[in-house]
Amino acid sequence: MNYCFLSPHFPPNFSNFAFFLHQKGVKVYGIADAPYDQLSPTLKASLTEYYRVESMDDYDQMVRALGYITHRGGKIDRLESHNEYWLETEAALRTDFNIYGIKNDTIERIKKKSVMKQVFIDAGVAVAGGALVEDLAQCEAFIAKVGYPVIAKPDIGVGALKTYKIHNKDELQQFFASKPPIPYFMEAFVQGQIVSFDGLTDRAGKVVFSAAHVFSRGVMETVNEDLDIYYYSLRELPEDLVEAGHRLIKAFGLTERFFHIEFFRTPSGGLVALEVNMRPPGGLTTDMFNFANDINIYEEYANVVARGVFEGEVLRPYHCAYVGQKFTKTYRHSHEEIMGLFGDKIVHQQPIAGVFSSALGNYGFLIRSENLEEVINMAEFIQEIK
Repeated sequence: MNYCFLSPHFPPNFSNFAFFLHQKGVKVYGIADAPYDQLSPTLKASLTEYYRVESMDDYDQMVRALGYITHRGGKIDRLESHNEYWLETEAALRTDFNIYGIKNDTIERIKKKSVMKQVFIDAGVAVAGGALVEDLAQCEAFIAKVGYPVIAKPDIGVGALKTYKIHNKDELQQFFASKPPIPYFMEAFVQGQIVSFDGLTDRAGKVVFSAAHVFSRGVMETVNEDLDIYYYSLRELPEDLVEAGHRLIKAFGLTERFFHIEFFRTPSGGLVALEVNMRPPGGLTTDMFNFANDINIYEEYANVVARGVFEGEVLRPYHCAYVGQKFTKTYRHSHEEIMGLFGDKIVHQQPIAGVFSSALGNYGFLIRSENLEEVINMAEFIQEIK
């Protein structure tokens, strides 16, 4: 099997996908704009060949790179980046080279929030009211139906970048006067806590791994207000979350892919779908899968791709949490104090790449415990401000 991995070096933990695919006998070809010398020794050893382009945003360069690899190694069977930013490039390359997976005819369903919303509705999953808005009059007409506050987000966007909560007419006018010249999608504001249904499907579309996470606050607030965030896995998955997640996976026809589906858990206890991301959850969440279950999700993904099986036993013996800290804040407890108190519960820690830091912080801890209250108490201790 020939597997083309776009940007295999980023984020660094995703190079594990290449390593375990290689271990399963898959020929892994890399395409990226990073110099070869900057790749880790392990990644270099995992790649059959690496083609460097000057810019991955230049589609002609990407076509030439994939053409060269195809000429050298034969037809490509799979092509992935596991990265939200490159989903459209992936789809275009799969279309042009007739590679298995999401192509141009279906990419809008997972990239455009306006189209995604209709899939939710057709699947019978509750959503907030929303509409594409191109001018101030359309914004005002939508707000007349749903009232303030509203959320304005790029119809195609990554994370919470350029996403705004608008409370009144003055803020609406300010938003429209300064918004980027791209299509925007406006939604009614939903009060609730963000929860996610995450996992992996096999070639037949069966969910072979699943997890659920609860977030301390929304990513939009975290980015726009420079706040801290933590989120944790659940040991028992709520039935309604699983049911809604499975319904959406079926509606989107998801096969042999990771997924990250976000919902609001409203004060009344209901679920309202927010958006889908058809790739692994960001940051260190894939590592959280491993620590919460004592499995290796990178190897299991390689098993699904290369052999069509998932062998890990998913028992969820632990809650695992990501806890971020930002350089812009002064914390009450030092790193040494945190490690001294919780060292046996901190299973991983590392600096966070700059592109993720506005949401996840500049430094991240992964903590785990069988007890959820202990996990939350540790997270709040780590993030306590002076």
